[in-house]
Amino acid sequence: MIISASRRTDIPAFFSEWFINRIQAQYAYVRNPMNIHQISKISLMPSIVDCIVFWSKNPKPMITKLDKLKDYMYYFQFTLNAYNKDLETNLPSPEDRIHTFQVLSELIGKQRVIWRYDPVILNNQYSIDWHIKKFEYIANQLYNYTEKVTISFIDLNSKISNNAKRKNICELSSSQKNALAKSLSEIAHSHNLRIDTCAEDIDLSAYGIDHARCIDDKLIAKLLDCSIDSGKDKNQRLGCGCVASIDLGLYNTCQNGCIYCYANHNADIRKRNCEAYDPDSPLLCSQVTALDKITERKVQSLRNGQISLFHNGCS
Repeated sequence: MIISASRRTDIPAFFSEWFINRIQAQYAYVRNPMNIHQISKISLMPSIVDCIVFWSKNPKPMITKLDKLKDYMYYFQFTLNAYNKDLETNLPSPEDRIHTFQVLSELIGKQRVIWRYDPVILNNQYSIDWHIKKFEYIANQLYNYTEKVTISFIDLNSKISNNAKRKNICELSSSQKNALAKSLSEIAHSHNLRIDTCAEDIDLSAYGIDHARCIDDKLIAKLLDCSIDSGKDKNQRLGCGCVASIDLGLYNTCQNGCIYCYANHNADIRKRNCEAYDPDSPLLCSQVTALDKITERKVQSLRNGQISLFHNGCS
């Protein structure tokens, strides 16, 4: 089983204490986003959890707790853009997050910290030339601390369209995507970084850009030193290459304040959820009520049983 922590919120930034408590208890409860009174109990036993994929814009609070994860394999999807406070309201400065990236990489290895430059947003303030300049600046700081960068372009779905209009944001044209991708690819490759796209249909292979698997069975197999039996995640967008995982997060809880966020769509609910945060609760930002039905989800390791050369691996 692969754990995603989380596409729905920034667990390392805001809920690291809760997460470590769940690791120590070796289980967590997760509400079904489509039916909030339907709760799954997820085992977090090390023998069952093959890998944890963390998604974060600021994993600094998690760094001091990594020793609690010694029995688990994990890696980070670390989003690091250079936008100002108008788009990313509550984030530390890019320089501070670059330092966090470097520290994290030195602790766990550059193979396990993946740089995400996404989403790419264009408006009157953020031009193609601006992105090229900032991307090269960040690449100069990170190329010794990661092996890959993943990019994506803004997708103006219904959850963020109103915010986007207020900032004069529009979707990139095909020619804009190609022009920017060509330049970013040249920068990435000049820094010996692989580059791919997250959930994008556009073919950019002419520039040496692949389609990403952010939850990546090949990377996980390499980290575990054995193959794993996994299938595509059918709950994600068609263009998503990720393999299946179980997400422990809860929508409307992230406090990074990014105006392009798809995971926060109701400020009142977010406020109520955050006020309900209890690091000792088995549920993130929630408590079990009489209306809830808890079902233990059947989970198992995906490892194929070969002998591993890495720590507990596939034993």
